[in-house]
Amino acid sequence: MITEIAPAPEETAAEPAKARKGRRSWDEVPRWQIYVPLTVYLMFTLVPFYWILLFALRPAGSTSLVPWPMTFEHFEKVWTERSFGTYFTNSVYVGLATLVLTTVVALAGGYALARFDFRLKRGFMLALLCSQFVPGALLLVPLFQIFAKLSMINSLGSVVIAETVFQLPLSMILISGFIRNVPYSLEEAAWVDGCNRLTAFRIVVLPLLRPGLIAVGSFAFVHAWNHFLFALMFLSDQGKQTIPVGLNTLMSADSVDLGALAAGGIIAAVPVVIVFAFIQKWLITGFSAGAVKG
Repeated sequence: MITEIAPAPEETAAEPAKARKGRRSWDEVPRWQIYVPLTVYLMFTLVPFYWILLFALRPAGSTSLVPWPMTFEHFEKVWTERSFGTYFTNSVYVGLATLVLTTVVALAGGYALARFDFRLKRGFMLALLCSQFVPGALLLVPLFQIFAKLSMINSLGSVVIAETVFQLPLSMILISGFIRNVPYSLEEAAWVDGCNRLTAFRIVVLPLLRPGLIAVGSFAFVHAWNHFLFALMFLSDQGKQTIPVGLNTLMSADSVDLGALAAGGIIAAVPVVIVFAFIQKWLITGFSAGAVKG
């Protein structure tokens, strides 16, 4: 009779410790292998921002690598002489109107895609996805003809509608994904309690969609704020142009005012940075909500 001899306790405890030690030697990465790539990445990211601040804050004609003495003459010049105050107001109007209109329409369409079954639903979803491959330049001619017949050329409303049309397909797809993560049983429970579909949606579903709505609305605002093409084509009056078009006016074929251009770029970037700083938590939550099945 052969009897299996159990290993000694010392050997049993020693083998896992040895294995863990071997794994640590392979898994642990030296700190310099992390810090060096991060430092190089930060240099490529932050140095251009510092260069813009340098041109915007140092006096005209200065070649110093430090913005001292600091001056705000470039900001004053673009805000007053180059009408950036008007451009800023127009961009805020276009961005906020696009945010509201895109969110409301995408919310209604996304709810229909998530909660109702109808014929050609798959084909409609496929058409929404395929529309993302169409560049905005291809929409200029048909949109221009439509706005011309509606007497909306040189109107901020035309830019708002064009931006909304361009943003709606992706926004509807995202919103429908967020709504699918909300259990349908919650709405059914609200119906049992006497709520109609609209009331149940407003009380039960809408509060749970806050991260998704913030994510969709923020991207609609940022896209409308930064988009150049629609504002250039549909707005001819200088008093109705937006900041991207205003930045283009600072560059001419003969010369470029680098100080004014840098100051205008900072004015254009600050609102977007502030928006993302405030909604960062909601934005991350909104993106992660669509990746987890509810």
